[in-house]
Amino acid sequence: MKLLISGSSGLVGSQLCRKLETDPVNQLVRLVRTPSEEKYGTSIVWQPSDNHLPVENLTGIDAVIHLGGANIADKRWSPDVKTTIYNSRVQSTRLLARTLASMEHPPQVFLCASAIGFYGDRAEERVDEASKRGQGFLADVCDAWEQATEPAVKAGIRVVNMRFGMILDKKGGALSKMLTPFKMGLGGRIGSGSQYWSWITLADVINGIQFCLENDNLEGPINFVAPDEVTNQDFTKTLGKVLARPTFLPVPAWGIKTVFGEMGQELMLSSARVVPHQLQAAEFQFQHARLEDAFREIL
Repeated sequence: MKLLISGSSGLVGSQLCRKLETDPVNQLVRLVRTPSEEKYGTSIVWQPSDNHLPVENLTGIDAVIHLGGANIADKRWSPDVKTTIYNSRVQSTRLLARTLASMEHPPQVFLCASAIGFYGDRAEERVDEASKRGQGFLADVCDAWEQATEPAVKAGIRVVNMRFGMILDKKGGALSKMLTPFKMGLGGRIGSGSQYWSWITLADVINGIQFCLENDNLEGPINFVAPDEVTNQDFTKTLGKVLARPTFLPVPAWGIKTVFGEMGQELMLSSARVVPHQLQAAEFQFQHARLEDAFREIL
């Protein structure tokens, strides 16, 4: 299978490429922003901000996996940062979808990243793929991100919108930033701790992407979260238990809002009790279905 992958140097993309390359039947083609990134093998240089993607180089592509996008937790959300976050997702996805739709022989499947930020702050409400979008900046971004795949849908390409929860891995993402304070015994719940944090391990993300590639019945929004519903307080206590460290130092909500602003409110204090209905209905087998087991395996 010839696969086109964007975001191949990120947390998910790098691990996914390593996994896919172990199968000799796969041929990987990476979408990169600069020629210097071509060291990874077969690649295509594109510039989404300039609507530049050479369609003639996409001949023979069987599947596309789009994982690109600016880091949403890299810095406080100023108006310019928010514009970068939005455009890095929506512009690139729109360009890919339109280009694929214009091909005489388009790929069979287009897997595009999204996020559970689509649901906004829902308190204790359980939400699945049939739930309506929520409110907030991330909900706006995710909605536009998914709408940008519509040209591919209309062209008859099977499109999967992968709504990722918090991806757990010790080498990157949110968990890697938490480990140092928790190992020092400085961890604690955030705000009230009652907000739900929907999570999934990196291993299950990679397996889930492969599952969606191979399962022709999966399309539209798919929640990439583990079935174990935990609050921030549950998350905190479980991480402390696995690390054998106390978790007695809570971080007040006002502190999060003061330091991180809108980003802190949406990423740390909002509640998303998300259910992986579509993956479970398709009988996907989670490698890490329980949080404590996941932490013990990862750490």
